[in-house]
Amino acid sequence: MKTEHQKMLAGELYDPMDPELVAAREHARDLCQALNATREAEQEERRRILCELFGAGGDSVWMQPPFFCDYGSNIELGERVFFNFNCVVLDVCQVSIGSFTLFGPAVQVYTPMHPFNAELRRREEFGKPVEIGSDVWVGGGAIILPGVRIGSRAVIGAGSVVTRDIPEGVFAAGNPCRVIREITE
Repeated sequence: MKTEHQKMLAGELYDPMDPELVAAREHARDLCQALNATREAEQEERRRILCELFGAGGDSVWMQPPFFCDYGSNIELGERVFFNFNCVVLDVCQVSIGSFTLFGPAVQVYTPMHPFNAELRRREEFGKPVEIGSDVWVGGGAIILPGVRIGSRAVIGAGSVVTRDIPEGVFAAGNPCRVIREITE
């Protein structure tokens, strides 16, 4: 029988109040609070926290606190990903972000989903993973919804709500976000 944690990562219905999951969220929130309380001069302490928080990439991420996430361990970063101020990543499922990707301020990445059935929604939720390629630039205030894949070298306009996959090498923007044009040299 699967644990609630295994069900969560598999995108199946799970109980978010499971004690193991509650403890993992509390640990991540404590790490985020410690990170957000650091001063600019405390780069070594920030790096230590980021390495403990993220599943991968904490050793090279460029982070402007404050930053918030659910678990952190489900976030895997490539080399030198940049998060500007006030980003949120709700990582009940895997969030994969490629190298040299840039997030403007207040970008939000969501993996959690809730059943439409109200009675079921009281007890369980589920999620869908998010995958973002390398060299992507996500403009400030953009929201990336569960299950979305954004291709490498794409640019997402500020304030966009990304509801579906975006191919590589395009500029996309709007609510809902749609491809505007290819990016050419």
